Amino acid sequence: MKRGMVVGGMGLGLLMVAAAGFAGEDASPTEVRQAVNRAMPVMLQSIAEYPRHNTCFSCHHQGAPMFALALAKSHGYSVAEKPLQAIVQTTTADLHADLALYTNGKGQPGGVTRAGYAMFTLEAAGAKHDEITGAVSGFLVQKDKELGYWRAASNRPPAEVSSFTNTFLSIRALKAFGDDAQKPAVAERIVKAKTWLERTPTKETEDRVFQLWGLKEAGADTALLQKLTRELAAEQKEDGGWAQLPGTNSDSYATSTVLIALILGGSLSPSDAVVQRGVHYLLKAQQPDGTWHVVTRSKAVQPYFESGFPYGRDQFISMAATAWSTAALVLAGPASGR
Repeated sequence: MKRGMVVGGMGLGLLMVAAAGFAGEDASPTEVRQAVNRAMPVMLQSIAEYPRHNTCFSCHHQGAPMFALALAKSHGYSVAEKPLQAIVQTTTADLHADLALYTNGKGQPGGVTRAGYAMFTLEAAGAKHDEITGAVSGFLVQKDKELGYWRAASNRPPAEVSSFTNTFLSIRALKAFGDDAQKPAVAERIVKAKTWLERTPTKETEDRVFQLWGLKEAGADTALLQKLTRELAAEQKEDGGWAQLPGTNSDSYATSTVLIALILGGSLSPSDAVVQRGVHYLLKAQQPDGTWHVVTRSKAVQPYFESGFPYGRDQFISMAATAWSTAALVLAGPASGR
């Protein structure tokens, strides 16, 4: 089916600006399925290799991949249970090792980003509330309480630099794992975080992605979500992708996270022209081995090691980009992976 400048989903007519000139075919369901199926084996190989070198939880090798793989499985793709359980075991072992730090309200190195992505991982895996999630949610409900949001304590862009990312992760974690005793405090934190997300200017695409997704999680008004959706969609480039920073080229990390936010936060339909242009960008950017390559913007903070994923010093951000791209294609693609 051809897509021109008609935008469905939320009826966002102004999105025709972002979709101008696109009158191509929707991505073939077969092509999307093949792209997802090419990506998963490389991710799974690296997921298995990573803990042999580093036992710490990571957003790039546990968080984003678990979200992508669990999503793919829920959409009918064949995903073995054993690798998913291995991610859960790595995540819970890491949290349990520092359980006392969470119980005492200090948290682990990496702070809210590490804790938030760990909870994001466990939620995607379908984990239930237990001693570990109780301690981490207790830490999150108190952390940065005086601010009304959750600040970023690291400067490792794009994934560990944004207070918008941390605020989204914390809202999502508290909604998923906050226990009965924490409910009043959780509700208060989410209300204040919603206000902060509404009023705080964004600087880069990572901010705008998690502002939109975070406001959806916080229960923001539909009119505001539509406005932010239009603004984010309008940043789409001629090649169908999005860039991490103004004035830079499109890349698969920015493009995939935007697509996820537009679908899950902005409620755009996979058939919308904006989404389809983004899907075509990701399909073209995928490498023959099934991965997506993104050049890192972060300085290394740990000794270098090979994780079984390509691209050398770009491997961690490329792993995250591959996971997010896989998730975006699953959301924008056919209902079944078969």
